[in-house]
Amino acid sequence: MTISDTNKGVGSKEDHVPHAIDKKGLGEESLAPQETRIMDPWSYLFAWLGGCVSIGTFTIGSGLVGTLNLLQVFIAIAIGCTVIGVALMINGAAGHKYGIPMMVQVRSAFGFTGSRIPALVRSVPAIVWFGFQSWIGAGALNLVSETLFGYSNIVVFFIGFQSLQIFLSVLGFHGIKWLENIGSVFIIGSLIYMFVSVIGKYGDEISTNLVNVEGTWGAPFWGATMLFLGIYATMMLNVSDYSRELRRSVGRTRQVVIYANSILPATLFMGLIGLMVSGATGEVDPIRVFSNAVDNKLLLVITLLFIAFAQVTTNILNNVVPPAYALMDVFKLNYKTSAVLVGLLAFATFPWELVKDESAAGLNLFIQTYSAFLGPIFAILVVDYYVLRRQVLDLDKLYDETGDYKGFNPAALIAMVVGIAAALTFSSVSWYASLIPAGLTYYLLMRHMPAARRFLDG
Repeated sequence: MTISDTNKGVGSKEDHVPHAIDKKGLGEESLAPQETRIMDPWSYLFAWLGGCVSIGTFTIGSGLVGTLNLLQVFIAIAIGCTVIGVALMINGAAGHKYGIPMMVQVRSAFGFTGSRIPALVRSVPAIVWFGFQSWIGAGALNLVSETLFGYSNIVVFFIGFQSLQIFLSVLGFHGIKWLENIGSVFIIGSLIYMFVSVIGKYGDEISTNLVNVEGTWGAPFWGATMLFLGIYATMMLNVSDYSRELRRSVGRTRQVVIYANSILPATLFMGLIGLMVSGATGEVDPIRVFSNAVDNKLLLVITLLFIAFAQVTTNILNNVVPPAYALMDVFKLNYKTSAVLVGLLAFATFPWELVKDESAAGLNLFIQTYSAFLGPIFAILVVDYYVLRRQVLDLDKLYDETGDYKGFNPAALIAMVVGIAAALTFSSVSWYASLIPAGLTYYLLMRHMPAARRFLDG
């Protein structure tokens, strides 16, 4: 499909549309419409699997001890991941069809200047998670060194680990593809091994503290589904950054299957391991958890290397690409420079504070709070693409900074504020609560607010 084919029937002039990307090398990412699709279905599934092995999921599972039993956490994760799979397919459709990243997709709803707002909302948590997970990975490598060689210096390992990730980041999606493909088997095997080891060592405590307890099916249960969903709520916004890499022949139903079957196992294993170990021991630091759970030195080293590797696969896919694209758009930088800057910014998140035991509740609060901003943006993008534009975009307008989409769209900004207010009112289910108020407000304003009509009528 060519650019002219894509725009056929929507009044394209092609004067402002950048030349489509027909091929690209390592690190040659661009905001232009992309013709090259380097991900087949299996590569795409492996990429999402590797990208979703998050220590943040472990921490959330730890935070549910005393609130839900094991079955309830299992079902909460399953519900959250199903919603995630459908949401990713819905919002990723524009990127998959037109080959555009999120930074271009949001222009039709927010305007060129207004697009900086969703970019900021998506980038901040990405950089925070990048720093958090890098410190966890460095801690794992530090413990490997201490176990094998008696040398311990987490600061040195953090700087070295972050430097490695920055190097891998500049390789772009070609690097992501091969990193995730190679690592997926190691990830799956390690997850299964850790799960079985935890049950074997703490089986009695798990039965007493997590299985034979009542828990609740009320608001805390639905709040838990939101927490697990909230980890991926950021990716629901910028899923077009990834779906533009997926082959065009992969239909929407198959996309949902790919998303669900990659996210669910990683989330189940990490969330349940966090719940079980913390319920049995009261420990929430994943490094100390696994060092205590594994008695064999060789297996301990393998487990710790898995933890470090999982941080790399997650960070490079989920926490580098979105803010890097935002920097490319705002400051007109190339991808490699932007990726390096993202890696450097992660140093400024003070991750050594985020991993402390007393920070677990704060991390959950952080997820709930930024989800209050993510839900409204998601709703606005879905209403804009499916209801108002009937899945037809004019690429010429999306790349014309002085055209109909210049400046801010007031309808999107007002709808976002309404959605945030609803989300903060019902903070335990903030993402869910924000969808209808934000989406409905945006639709009504776009239909009836004169200042917003140019974004719809041109």
